Amino acid sequence: MTDTAGTADPGLDHAGLGDTFAARRYFRKFERITGHLPRVAAVMAKESAIRHADLDVVGDYVAALARSFRALSLKYLMTGRDTGRFFGSLAIDRVESGFPVFRELLTMANDAQQAGRHLDSLPTVETLKEQMVRAIVADLEIPTRLQFATSQRLYYEALAAGGLFWTQNDPVAVWLSGLPDADRRRYLIHWAVYDSQTNLPVIYLMEVEDTGRVALGLDHRRWPEAQAALIAQSLAGLKLVTIAQGFDEDFDDLHPKTLRRIHLGPMYSHAYTLQTGPIREVLENAAAPEGEDWALAWTLEELESDRVRSERTGWFTTAEREVFALDPFAGRGAETGATRTERAIILPQRPFQVLAEWSPPGFREVRKFVVSKSGQVIHAR
Repeated sequence: MTDTAGTADPGLDHAGLGDTFAARRYFRKFERITGHLPRVAAVMAKESAIRHADLDVVGDYVAALARSFRALSLKYLMTGRDTGRFFGSLAIDRVESGFPVFRELLTMANDAQQAGRHLDSLPTVETLKEQMVRAIVADLEIPTRLQFATSQRLYYEALAAGGLFWTQNDPVAVWLSGLPDADRRRYLIHWAVYDSQTNLPVIYLMEVEDTGRVALGLDHRRWPEAQAALIAQSLAGLKLVTIAQGFDEDFDDLHPKTLRRIHLGPMYSHAYTLQTGPIREVLENAAAPEGEDWALAWTLEELESDRVRSERTGWFTTAEREVFALDPFAGRGAETGATRTERAIILPQRPFQVLAEWSPPGFREVRKFVVSKSGQVIHAR
């Protein structure tokens, strides 16, 4: 059976997956992809493409993303079936990202706030299964509405269990070095968002030096302010140097030494997305079987402090300000606002073979990670 992306909204470049089997294949595809990502990150760490210290953080966010997709798959398990009422279908961004649209995760967050009430009103899964058996055996009918009720029960159970990737995942400070009463302490602050403009999950990691009188993790004034400032600047359209300089100027005793941003996606699939360019042609000509018709982009931006300068902040006070190193090649640093940018693409063996044969311009400098059916990850040069 051929996958279909359903009916598109031409004004928003979004499509609803209204076919039951297309929706289930879509979620199975993402289950495979999110399963591969931690192994890809481990290979990147071995090759110093990302830091070993970041592995656990990235792995936790990927696991949370997988749980969010799992919850959505339960919500839309019976899409396209007669459930007794109009339920809608999963909306995906088929042009820009290949991921569910921002609104889907926003709605899921709202549903999570009411999960307890829904669970109280729905029968248990065991009770629903017994009712389904009776409907099949005694009434000789397909218990579609009971199946729908079961899927919703499982959906709200997944929301109540927590640990999901939300539209906004607030900053967490991880102590790295320096005692609480030391003059300088070092923290890794990490947070993540589901960007509303790109419909993509984005992970941020910032290493900061803290010279405040009270350790950042114990400071009930600075820490909430720092969290709010970072979330407010978490826009994919903002350059890293803009985010880091703004934070540096807002907090005289917090000094950002490195800032890294990981964009997970876009996801390309000949069956589901309409992105243009070489990768679409590669997937089309690969004619890969179900489960292998995809490619996922992974972009890592890094900004590093080059040196420190002193800036007067009052009549008798000064503050340290970071001077960030920008990419010196061909003026790209001013354009990208980063010290370096690493681009990678993750794809199964069959699409990679076509990509390697064609070797289209623009992909020669992109890191290529090939995943086998058994889950092995190879960095192909």
